[in-house]
Amino acid sequence: MTDDVLLVHGGNPLEGEIQIRGAKNLVPKAMVAALLGQGPSRLRNVPDIRDVKVVRGLLQLHGVTVRTGDEDGELILDPSHVESANVADIDAHAGSSRIPILFCGPLLHRLGHAFIPGLGGCDIGGRPVDFHFDVLRQFGATIEKHPQGTYLVAPQRLHGTKIELPFPSVGATEQVLLTAVLAEGVTELRNAAIEPEIVDLICVLQKMGAIISMGTDRTILITGVDELDGYTHRALPDRLEAASWACAALATKGDIYVRGARQLEMMTFLNTFRKVGGAFEVDDEGIRFWHPGGELKAIALETDVHPGFQTDWQQPLVVALTQATGLSIVHETVYESRLGFTGALNQMGAHIQLYRECLGATPCRFGARNFQHSAVVSGPSKLIGSELVIPDLRGGFSYLIAALAAEGTSTVHGIDLINRGYENFMAKLRDLGAHVELPAEQLATI
Repeated sequence: MTDDVLLVHGGNPLEGEIQIRGAKNLVPKAMVAALLGQGPSRLRNVPDIRDVKVVRGLLQLHGVTVRTGDEDGELILDPSHVESANVADIDAHAGSSRIPILFCGPLLHRLGHAFIPGLGGCDIGGRPVDFHFDVLRQFGATIEKHPQGTYLVAPQRLHGTKIELPFPSVGATEQVLLTAVLAEGVTELRNAAIEPEIVDLICVLQKMGAIISMGTDRTILITGVDELDGYTHRALPDRLEAASWACAALATKGDIYVRGARQLEMMTFLNTFRKVGGAFEVDDEGIRFWHPGGELKAIALETDVHPGFQTDWQQPLVVALTQATGLSIVHETVYESRLGFTGALNQMGAHIQLYRECLGATPCRFGARNFQHSAVVSGPSKLIGSELVIPDLRGGFSYLIAALAAEGTSTVHGIDLINRGYENFMAKLRDLGAHVELPAEQLATI
């Protein structure tokens, strides 16, 4: 389909201003949390992205009234009449998002049962859902797997438990939080994820009446309560989208002001951005990112869970590193298959070699498992327009950055995937002076 293909004419710097809104990794989860309340919730700074549409549809299937508020980007969610949804209707959402797995706890509390279809999401490495189900069993749920999905039943009220995560998984931490807040007794979660979006979700739940305390050692204690109310909350800005535009400015020798970006959640990224040779300026409304001229510098980088360098920052930055002088080393420690997108960059003229060894200071869990999870990027490289097929959300945006930095025209297939996490990205590209067009537009000019 031509509406899923974008022609990108590269070679021009991106310059101008764009606005970001609430974080993709928080907003859908806060929408799910509204299921737990007895009254309506009001969520502000909501981006117009596909994951939001998917969750909105699933909530409406379960009887939640969802409507827009008076403020732009505001949703009002009323769960007063939560009900069971038709299995076929739920299944229609299968494959479009991994968010449905987080409905389990809230639905078990509200209805005593839940159905979860097969799950989709980006193919960037193992993100097993079995751990979610194991956790729910510890809370007291009964689980049956069927070809069309998984059925969960809570014969009695769920109860608190002790859980230690083998890895500080964001999804698993969210699952525990959304389940433990109404479970009887205390839940102790060790080795929890502490990303800013997790902390913002905790703020949402606390506003609803939850009792949650965070320790300094990645331990979270949740004391279950009998009832929760609605919330009013403004979602924190999307630091991952902000970093993507920052990398676009760097790779294209541009200058982009990202209105809505905040320094606090981006400190680790900002340090790395400066080490590479990028410049930034923070004010009360956002952050300006630009290429100050001269050579970019090669760096050694390891991704890690927060407060480390986020894995979602890695792919856009690798594109910028193809323009840095020298050898950059990137060690991906979160998702074992996240460097697969570099093959297309090599076709465009980049020089990136993948390795199975841990090319970093700290050996990671992939070191002995035959995954190509380290990369050496040799630059600067002259990128040439090419035919590109988007593999995943962040990799897809990284392909856009590469196409914009390259000489000539690139044909990018699968751009609809980018709508999962980047609001109005086509309009933003044009606001920044990018020369992009849909094939239908091109044909209309002939």
